[in-house]
Amino acid sequence: MTARDEEFTRYVETRSAALLRTAVFLCSGDSAAAEDLVQATLVKAYVHWSRVRDEHKRDAYVRKIMVRESYRRGPARAKDVAHVAEIRDRASPAGDHDDHLSLFPQLAALPRQQRAVVVLRYYEDLSEQQIADALGCSTGSVKQHASRGLATLRERLHDTYRAPAEGADVERR
Repeated sequence: MTARDEEFTRYVETRSAALLRTAVFLCSGDSAAAEDLVQATLVKAYVHWSRVRDEHKRDAYVRKIMVRESYRRGPARAKDVAHVAEIRDRASPAGDHDDHLSLFPQLAALPRQQRAVVVLRYYEDLSEQQIADALGCSTGSVKQHASRGLATLRERLHDTYRAPAEGADVERR
């Protein structure tokens, strides 16, 4: 095995779970699409792995490939919540809540750039500049997509989870 292959194998072993979690959000809970997205991303990354000599920039390089590949694949479709639980159990760190499951249909309804910005900003905790680099756009565009995406999610989640009256249980639609 060459040094390049060893580096790539080590990267995949250490980062594949995180890549899968991000892909699940980009694919709005569709585990099969998320696994396909990770696989396609890693194939493309491997072909050009020698371009990324700085190991601190590898995540950004792979993330950029993943986001662009998710755009190429078209709109995400939210899966049934029961189906999503299986991927959550395999890919999510301990402490994740079922609240993530109810977010997938709302994420799927967002335009692809808004969805990518929301996932990268609030799930991956990337800066606006890192997101702009990954998406190939300006930080102003990132701010605009984040603002619009969050406004849409707030509106939809507010409709899904209405504030309970005092002493009443939470009403879900």
